[in-house]
Amino acid sequence: MTKQNVFKGVTAVQRSLVDYWCLLCESDGVPRRESVDPGHLRSMLASISIIEFDESGAARFRIAGSRLRDLLGFEARGHSVEDAIGTAAETFSLGLSAAIDRAAPVGGVIETGHRLHAWLRLPLAGPDGRISQVLCHDEALANRRLLLTTPPSGSTIHQRSSRFAA
Repeated sequence: MTKQNVFKGVTAVQRSLVDYWCLLCESDGVPRRESVDPGHLRSMLASISIIEFDESGAARFRIAGSRLRDLLGFEARGHSVEDAIGTAAETFSLGLSAAIDRAAPVGGVIETGHRLHAWLRLPLAGPDGRISQVLCHDEALANRRLLLTTPPSGSTIHQRSSRFAA
């Protein structure tokens, strides 16, 4: 099953990750975590993290790629999103919430100083079919030439700020 009119990512790597996610979609529209093959993600593992939610809704890093560790200065695996991300936790959590609420990919670009942060959030269902994890892809881009030239289908470009998101 493939999803029509879903956010497709802002970089070529993100686009290929969303295409893979769409291939894995179940009849209810969200892939199961166990259907994700880490071997398929090998080239992007450094930029991948998986956030897991407990029954109370608290978010924890189940997996955190080495690029996230480099950005944070410590291993985030096992830490809550709030503890690991600090002041950016609210923004990070908004992307997680949107992916869960929409049961679809969400992402965008945040410009911070001279860097671009391309982010992607993909919901994953547990064995019970409930969305309990979000696969995240975060990459720092040196310049805008690495962004896809056409805004992805379903995305919004915020003209007054240096962000766009789906």
